[in-house]
Parts: sequence; C-alpha cells; structure tokens
Amino acid sequence: MAIIGHGIDIVETARVASMVESHGERFLSRCFTPAEVAYCQSHSKRSIEHLAGRFAVKEAILKVLGTGWSGGISWTDMEILPNPAGAPVLTLTGYSKEVAARLGITRWHVSISHIETHALGSAIGEGPLDAKSEI
Repeated sequence: MAIIGHGIDIVETARVASMVESHGERFLSRCFTPAEVAYCQSHSKRSIEHLAGRFAVKEAILKVLGTGWSGGISWTDMEILPNPAGAPVLTLTGYSKEVAARLGITRWHVSISHIETHALGSAIGEGPLDAKSEI
C-alpha cells in the first residue's frame, strides 16, 4: 500500500461556535450528517470541540482529494463517527467517494484532536502502489 495523499487542518472552536449560534440547524445540517450531530451533541460539555474536529478533518479530506469544494462535493459526503473503541472512522458517499475511487484510495486513516480553543483534523488516503494520483 502507498500513501496517495495527506491533509491536515486546524479550526478555532470559537468559529464553529459562532456558526452554530448564528445559523443553528441550517449550519449543522449543511456541514454534518444527522448521526454526526447526534454524536457531538451527546458530549454536551464539549459538543463544539467535537463539531470543530469533524469540520477540520473534512477540510483535511478535501486536501487529500485535491478538489476543494469543486465538482459537487458536499460536507455531508463525508461522515466521521467513532468505532466501538472511540477512534474516528470515515465513510464517504457521493462525489467525494467517486473522486477517492478515481485516485485509487482504498483505505482512510483519520485523526482528530481538540482542546477548548482549537481542533485539528488529519486524513491520509492509502491505496495500491500502482494507484493513480490524479483526479
């Protein structure tokens, strides 16, 4: 297996808190799946940190894909939920899944870290040694 791409992003939690406060459900439903919102809100004291972490890792995924927000990718094409041990697991749908397949990405590694003020997301797309590295 080979690393096809790596992305990293950092987000101020205050920015996400401001978006939630200003736009509420509209922001949440545009950027997160219902399952992500439910998971983050289940951590009531740190829900903004959890949302910010997912926001950051979604930005990191776009860096791996090399597309930015072009071509019809939406925030909800990327869902990050914990596995039973609590580690974040990525599920792609829609155009982001198509781009990943074209790039030859068959495995993802995502990581999220957050504190009260900032959240960081990292994403690595992995695939066969002979995978294409173009969109």
